[in-house]
Amino acid sequence: MTPLETFLTGLIGAEGPLRIDRYMALCLGHPRYGYYMTRDPLGDRGDFITAPEVSQVFGELIGVWAVGAWGAMGQPEAINLVELGPGRGTLMADVLRTVRKAAPRFAAAASVHLVETSPVLRAKQHGAVGEAATWHDRLGDVPDSPMILIANEFFDAIPIRQFERRGGAWRERVIGLTDGGLSMGLGGIVPGSMGKDGDVMEFAPARDEIARHIGGRLAAHPGAALLIDYGHLRTAPGDTLQAMRAHRFVPLTEAPGEADLTSHADFEKLAAALREGGAVAHHAMTQRGFLMAMGLEQRMAQLALRADDQTRATLARQMARLADGAQMGNLFKLLCATSPGMSAPYPFG
Repeated sequence: MTPLETFLTGLIGAEGPLRIDRYMALCLGHPRYGYYMTRDPLGDRGDFITAPEVSQVFGELIGVWAVGAWGAMGQPEAINLVELGPGRGTLMADVLRTVRKAAPRFAAAASVHLVETSPVLRAKQHGAVGEAATWHDRLGDVPDSPMILIANEFFDAIPIRQFERRGGAWRERVIGLTDGGLSMGLGGIVPGSMGKDGDVMEFAPARDEIARHIGGRLAAHPGAALLIDYGHLRTAPGDTLQAMRAHRFVPLTEAPGEADLTSHADFEKLAAALREGGAVAHHAMTQRGFLMAMGLEQRMAQLALRADDQTRATLARQMARLADGAQMGNLFKLLCATSPGMSAPYPFG
């Protein structure tokens, strides 16, 4: 039994079953035993790999997009360059390296702000970007200013609620106790008449609130946001909640605090929340479509020209991992939001 499992068992015994969102929040963010509070989860020795860890070219192309967004804003002399959930800092380091070389005026205008709650990951980020950044626990702590915001695999880790239709009624999924330990069950009946037995619906109030906050900032000051995550373009029934440990899927209640819990981002709901905040949300696209439009093939070919055979093979694998339809290319989506009246940065315009 993990330390967090012991804590959860006592909590459920005292207060009753936990909603999925509370269970997920404790598994990921408990100040002492939470998954993100105690480890670096990325890489071959961790539990998953994100696109910036696959290839530096991903961050380079995001940097090129950021420069385009700055141009669409009218090239303000001072902006906040914000990243939510920056992982090891790899993406921001690649962005900064790119813009310092290709667009020094943009680099000079940008103040870097990283929103991160994990002390372990903050240390990794500091090692990657040095003194170039200011750290915050939440987006609300970032000063108001013209802004370019990037969120890569951030929204998938925001806690969700789940409802299952059973016996002609909707019930909320909860985590309770059985003789075998923690297990998923169903709570009381909640209102709702649509759907069929077996359907599962997911709602992410905290995720929507963050998107509305981003939208409000974009409405108040010039700016653009780029949200990158795995998920679906249209709202639909389905159970997307998953636990991953050592690069394999495991049961949701296995080793709480030692497995990553995520769900697919609902880009239709994210776009709606951004608009509710006052921003303009543009049509989402696949990661493959975005990277190809931004010049992934050309950049990989450029790198391959001065590479040996082994490195060229590595570059080919990296490109396939990022953009192949059977890998990250179609599973991951990108959603761009901008201030009202601002043209959408390429390739969203």
